[in-house]
Amino acid sequence: VLVCAAALFAGENSGRRAPGFALPDSKMQIFDLADYRGKIVLLEFMQTSCTHCVTFADVLQRVQRKYGDKVAILAVLNSAADNQNTVAQYISRHGITYPVLFDAGQMAYSYLLKTHFDTPCVFLIDAGGTIKNDWEYSLITRDIFEGNGLMSEIDSQLSGKGAAQKARN
Repeated sequence: VLVCAAALFAGENSGRRAPGFALPDSKMQIFDLADYRGKIVLLEFMQTSCTHCVTFADVLQRVQRKYGDKVAILAVLNSAADNQNTVAQYISRHGITYPVLFDAGQMAYSYLLKTHFDTPCVFLIDAGGTIKNDWEYSLITRDIFEGNGLMSEIDSQLSGKGAAQKARN
């Protein structure tokens, strides 16, 4: 039931082309969304001090183990409180193996269309570059961020049912 509720209250940004970006990680390696065309991309907006982001990092690690290179995960920071040191500690402490990128706020705004939002926030982008769904953390969306709701959404996209279901709605 919670997964259904999460789907009902998600996706205010879905259906539009995912805005392009090229952002650096803490080692100044640039990651460009265009390099992931053909794969499902999970784009997370987070902060290293966010307790829900830490829990969601565990979910993302499970996603990475289950789907391998079928799904690309990119985490994006745009908090002035985060820097190379806080990111290095976060990556080390939580065993993060996906890129954690730095944004000055413009990229987040291009996705969320607002300057203030709750973290974590995640976008599910299909292989063609379209935002299929997005969720900000709340009690209603907890299964996405703490349970198996996100994997159900990915399974739906990989099976092709996600596109068919959107067309019916």
